[in-house]
Amino acid sequence: MNDRTILITGASTGIGLQSAIGLAKLGAKIVMVGRDEGRTARAVEHVKSQTGNELVSYLLADLSSLQQVRKLAQEFKDKYGKLDVLLNNAGAIFLTRKVSAEGYEMSLALNHLDYFLLTDLLLDMLKSGPSGCVVNVASRAHYRGHVNFDDLQSQHGYNGMRTYGMTKLMNVLFTYELARRLQGTKVTANCLHPGFVASNFAGNNGWLVRFGMKFMSGRISVEDGAKCSVYLASSPDVQGVSGKYFNYDLKETRSSDESYDEAIAKRLWDVSEKLVAIGK
Repeated sequence: MNDRTILITGASTGIGLQSAIGLAKLGAKIVMVGRDEGRTARAVEHVKSQTGNELVSYLLADLSSLQQVRKLAQEFKDKYGKLDVLLNNAGAIFLTRKVSAEGYEMSLALNHLDYFLLTDLLLDMLKSGPSGCVVNVASRAHYRGHVNFDDLQSQHGYNGMRTYGMTKLMNVLFTYELARRLQGTKVTANCLHPGFVASNFAGNNGWLVRFGMKFMSGRISVEDGAKCSVYLASSPDVQGVSGKYFNYDLKETRSSDESYDEAIAKRLWDVSEKLVAIGK
């Protein structure tokens, strides 16, 4: 991975941080994105100390804000000359309904519109390289998801798990549609389920949720949870592979039936374009 530049969102903790470690060990130039400067700066130093790779830096952004997504993309373009891999990893579940700075439901803003807009803004850089790659961290929660175009903002009968599942389905639909639109280019797009990872995921919902998560069975380590992201971002085994969904065991697997509906994917793309047009 020498001479490869990788941008990783949600990289200050959890599988994003571990993905940065895994890819830095391979010699890549890593740009980590986080919200909190102190925590993100410490994460960068941790990656350097764990890998001996000094080509690790960071940018700051709250990716639930479309304005900050745009600012991040511009800062990256101004500071770095190339992009080979975009690892869209930032995400969260919100058990109570919240809205973003632009007034979008937070799961929609952070889990989907962030991926959609950041990828769009950096796609030219990916295309200009020898073999660009977009990796989207989704979730097996997408199997329980359904895109409700009549209530994308989840304003009626809000259920955090249902909304999370919908946005994770959006990740898969977006990946497949992006791959179709990238046919004929050297850029690939794939998505993955990282596993049920023993990280601080869902910790934004308060101490009781954080406490309860520690006792849930079936969780895998952060290191194992990052393996598929590292694999899709770096392995020659998947060079040229695009529009696929992978499990945390590195195996390509079938996603939900709805995720293969091209009409839904195209409609979601069109709606997303309209939603992120604010501020253009």
